[in-house]
Amino acid sequence: MRPLLFVALLLVALAASSASAQNLGCLNCSPYDPDSLQNPYGKGSPYAPDGLMNPYSRFGNPYSPDSWTNPYTFEGPKVYDEQGQFRGNLNQNRYDPDSLANPYGRYGNPYSSESPLNPYTPKRRLDIFGK
Repeated sequence: MRPLLFVALLLVALAASSASAQNLGCLNCSPYDPDSLQNPYGKGSPYAPDGLMNPYSRFGNPYSPDSWTNPYTFEGPKVYDEQGQFRGNLNQNRYDPDSLANPYGRYGNPYSSESPLNPYTPKRRLDIFGK
């Protein structure tokens, strides 16, 4: 009975940790959308505790490995389109192959068909998630 209880608690803990991705905002939404990073009263607020625009939060601090402003991280927030497809890492590392800042990577190259920066592909809502 005890091993069964242990396995059940382990599964619950794993499910909770895998579902802990936090929506940090929308990259290309209207500035009037509360989820937009361009909205200073919504997700783009510099006072949001886990906001991307807060220089003291874990996602906005340039020294945090989870921050989009850290030029050395290979981590950071992930960008997904409205269909749930991965569209790159939101960080400033030009050497990260999946970074939007890498002009030679498949997500940062403005001519790549998979890049959200390509002006010739259909525009989709891009949501940013942090771990």
